[in-house]
Amino acid sequence: MRTIPVLRFKAMIFAAGLGIRLHPITETVPKALVKIGEKPLLEIVIKRLIRYGFNDIIINVHHFTGQIIEFIESKNKFGINIQFSDETDQLLETGGGLKKASWFFDDEQPFLVHNVDVISNIDLKNMMEFHLKTGALATLAVRNRVTSRYLLFDENDVLCGWENVKTNERKIIVQKPEYFPYAFSGIHIINPAIFNYISDEGKFSIIDIYLKLARYHRILCYKHNESLWLDIGRKENLKEAEKIINRVL
Repeated sequence: MRTIPVLRFKAMIFAAGLGIRLHPITETVPKALVKIGEKPLLEIVIKRLIRYGFNDIIINVHHFTGQIIEFIESKNKFGINIQFSDETDQLLETGGGLKKASWFFDDEQPFLVHNVDVISNIDLKNMMEFHLKTGALATLAVRNRVTSRYLLFDENDVLCGWENVKTNERKIIVQKPEYFPYAFSGIHIINPAIFNYISDEGKFSIIDIYLKLARYHRILCYKHNESLWLDIGRKENLKEAEKIINRVL
């Protein structure tokens, strides 16, 4: 596997989900250890992060915590620094999980967050360079795809709102003449200054935080329509994942 040099940054993998959409598979194993071919999702994501130079990773865990920790230790932590954020007592969702792990991001450098159930060949080096160049508080990977929920951006790719096309619910944070809807890809780069603005406690969504902060801070999108991308949180996508996995690793 080719290593793509990048400055040394940290990363977080969201791996605490229950994986309900993958039942009955996830009744005995955590979603993070569901296999695509011979490799668990968690291994696929970790190896992609290592490829781009992310050698300090924290993983949040809740469902079958012991299995995930045992797997990582059986791989000698893939030769890098891997820590765990234990949510066994309470699943904190994306925002609460990120806040609980905030101690890990103590170097004032932007960090990457990656859902464990997403596989993609998005160029993470280009995405990080884009984030550094723009000085955004957060940069969200997005693409054109059919879904029920969209993030709304203005002509300058700045987050302005959110909509659910199934329920017709809409949240407009910043009024603009026109909005451009994109689906979030579960990959984002965040400036640790964000922790200064998160007052929420317990369980909450990071998307809700982005929407709260969008009025006063630049939350940008990074479009990657040319990349492969697949949500493995959906059981029907497992076979499709096996077809493209060699183009992701």
